[in-house]
Parts: sequence; C-alpha cells; structure tokens
Amino acid sequence: MTLELRDVGWNAGFKKIISDVSLRVEPGEFLGLIGPNGSGKTSLMSVLAGIRAPSRGQALLDGQAMKKVGRRNLARRIGFVEQQADTIDRITVREAVALGRTPYLSLLSPWSEDDQAIVQKALEAVEMHLMADRMWQTLSGGEKQRVHIARTLAQQPDFLLLDEPTNHLDIHHQLGLLDLVRTLPVTVVAALHDLNHAAMFCDRIAMMDRGKLIAIGTPEQILTSQNLRDVFGVAADIERDDQGRCHIRYQVGISGQTGIKKDRVA
Repeated sequence: MTLELRDVGWNAGFKKIISDVSLRVEPGEFLGLIGPNGSGKTSLMSVLAGIRAPSRGQALLDGQAMKKVGRRNLARRIGFVEQQADTIDRITVREAVALGRTPYLSLLSPWSEDDQAIVQKALEAVEMHLMADRMWQTLSGGEKQRVHIARTLAQQPDFLLLDEPTNHLDIHHQLGLLDLVRTLPVTVVAALHDLNHAAMFCDRIAMMDRGKLIAIGTPEQILTSQNLRDVFGVAADIERDDQGRCHIRYQVGISGQTGIKKDRVA
C-alpha cells in the first residue's frame, strides 16, 4: 500500500501554490506535515487525498494515477478529515458518522448489522458514543471535529489524512486523539500546527515552506533550531529526553529571531 507524489505542482488560477513536491508515504507510518501558515500544507493534503488533481506531476495510489482509480475506490482507501467541514442538514451524531459507510453501500450491499457495529466502534474510539443521539447543530467545535474523525474511521481506510485535526480540541482530547490515531492499523498523514505534537507522535516529519517540501526525516532530523529559525522565524532550544525524543522550548523577546516572514502562499 503506497501513496506517492512525483514532482507535483498545483496552481490556483495563475498562482503557484505547490511546486515540485516529491513524497512517498511509507506503509504503516505516521507522517507529520508541518510549515508556517500559508506554506501549502492544506493544498498538499488535498492532492494526497485525490480531491485536487495536480497541475503538474503525478499523484499515485499503489503506483496507479489517482485519476484512474475511481472516486468510490478512493473513498474506500483514503479517509480525509478537513480543517473545517460542516452541514446544515438536521442529522444526529450517529447519522453523521454513518456517512462514512457510503462508499460500501449499494442496491446489492444495503445497510447491515456489520455497518452498524463499525459506526458504533468509531463513535467509541473518539469518545462520542454517549452523544450518538445528539443533533449535529448542538455540538461544540471540538465535538464536531471528533465526529468528523469518527466518520472517517467508519470508512475503514488504508490511509488516514488529517488536516490540523486538533483544532478546537482541549489538551486532553488533543493528546488522546493523536495517541488513538498512532495506534490505528492505518497509514497516517497529518498536518500539525503544534510542533511538539509532531515530535511526540510522528515517525517522520515533512517540512513545507512557500509551497515547497524543503526537508523530510525523523523528528530529530527536522526539528532543529536552525530549521525553526529559517522556516518559522522563531528562536528555540531543542531538548532531548532519555529516549532520544526532542522537545521544543521557544524563546521570546530575542531581537531578530521572531520576525514574521512575508509573501507566503495560500
């Protein structure tokens, strides 16, 4: 099972958003995608999910161009949780999660007890089973995010793509969610805002800046003081614990080290 980009570029009109990105997601890994706001992370995630077709290069699933895989098969293989997704439909939490089973349903394969069990398991995984009968519109932002992830888990995908999944979650649910995702039998790609979360949970990290993939490697290789200064414009000390994991301690008030870079892409 492979997910790969080869020399991919993507434009919004005449503006280049992603340029010359080559990336192979290794089976079973948790790959983190980091970069400043506007570095192209969300656009890259959309290309990886097969939602946007590259303007240049190839997006491949198991060596086959995604445009040849078919929408239903893509929906079965790749689950994508966007930053912001909403609905005006009056549906319950359980009904929202049940939408994840849509790629498997047809006249010959109607809703079954197995589908019901998969939905229940997904609800329990994100601790929303006790709110299964609540209406979607009554949920908080964090609760909605957990339902989105449960819906994607109900797809039973091989690849789970998460675009800043911890937005709107309190720290307890941020850590719980990422720990859950790390234990799932899927390959994970997650765009993460918190660099310490990336250090804690990711096997590898890909760093984006100005639409380009500038580095990829282990957290220890990527999360260096120099990289954080060059890409994020911040000063930080990188500490290592006795297991070799890195922890970032930011510095503030240091002249010349915390300037905000300009001319970012969307």
